[in-house]
Amino acid sequence: MRQRLIDIHETKANGPQRTVRIIEQPNKKMKTNVPKIQIPIAVCFIILASFTRSTTAAEPYKVLDTTQVMGSGGIDYVYADNDGRRVYVPRGGQTHVFDLDSHKLIGSITNISGHGVAIDTKTHHGFSSSKPLGMFDTEKMEKIKSIDVEGRPDGILFEPFTQRVFVFSHQAPSITVIDPKDGSIVGTIDVGGAMEQAQSDGQGKLYVDVENEKKIAVIDVKAMKVLTKYDLGDKAGEPGGLGFDTKNHILFAMCGNPNVCVVVDADKGTILNTLPIGNGTDGGGFNPNTMEAFSSQRDGTLTIIKENSPTSFEVEQTVQTKPGCKTSSLDSKNNRIVLICTERAPQGPSPTPGAGTDAPGERRNRGGPGNLDVLWVGR
Repeated sequence: MRQRLIDIHETKANGPQRTVRIIEQPNKKMKTNVPKIQIPIAVCFIILASFTRSTTAAEPYKVLDTTQVMGSGGIDYVYADNDGRRVYVPRGGQTHVFDLDSHKLIGSITNISGHGVAIDTKTHHGFSSSKPLGMFDTEKMEKIKSIDVEGRPDGILFEPFTQRVFVFSHQAPSITVIDPKDGSIVGTIDVGGAMEQAQSDGQGKLYVDVENEKKIAVIDVKAMKVLTKYDLGDKAGEPGGLGFDTKNHILFAMCGNPNVCVVVDADKGTILNTLPIGNGTDGGGFNPNTMEAFSSQRDGTLTIIKENSPTSFEVEQTVQTKPGCKTSSLDSKNNRIVLICTERAPQGPSPTPGAGTDAPGERRNRGGPGNLDVLWVGR
């Protein structure tokens, strides 16, 4: 067999290309003018890079930090204002404000309470879902006025397409629409049923959990009317949380009794999948950066659902949080999920849980003196 010359072109970073010539001889090992030390080093870098990528992808969610504030009163929703980098938690007769990055308490807005908060960054006006509604200045952290409304305000959302605040009620009128510039009532929308969490597509449609009907209502926000309602199917429970992949138009309805997440095509209303979650959900969301939906539960768990593709979904992880942490909000900058619950202050001996008595964790969100726990979950 004759000798054969093989040329291999090698290009170094920020350097010229060079040619490596390999001489192949019959019944002899191949020779090369590449220094022997370069080959094992290159192999090591490849193995290390591969290990780093797999380790990062497999790193689980966990509670990274907890902020505690002593006080009294019940809690419901937590709201992470990603533009203003603040977190709002109504409790008792005030609303606590935390820094979304340092996790420290900034202060409290007195005489502003209720279930949840919505913020209009442009006008620097905030609103609390109470009866009457509370309107406040986010920069001065002071109350501006009260707004008389009908129904039983619960959830609340700043809708970006109309630049208005939508307040959701368990009684008629189902939705009250507020102009955030001056706090005036623009109108109401009759949906029927008990409204819970809502999500906007930013293009004129609003999706709202109708808890007692096991449905999702689709609202035309400009015309302020109901377009349709999507039935969540026989396997669904009562939806309390809602995540929304706006890119692929996929809804994640977080339900209780039974405890499932119903994945729905937002355009057609067809059910794509039904997955198990923890017990006592009252909040959910979707992180487009990680393509993950999440549901926070009263039983002290946070369910993470991975969207592998627009047709493939799976429960990725069940994170242990704290009992009572049933509502949540997303810090989209840091890819962290913020949850809240309360812990009663130490007391004397209490009766054994039984008839008419709550088991541990059952009254964590109902008030009384104790710590407000703000949990920061991430990787």
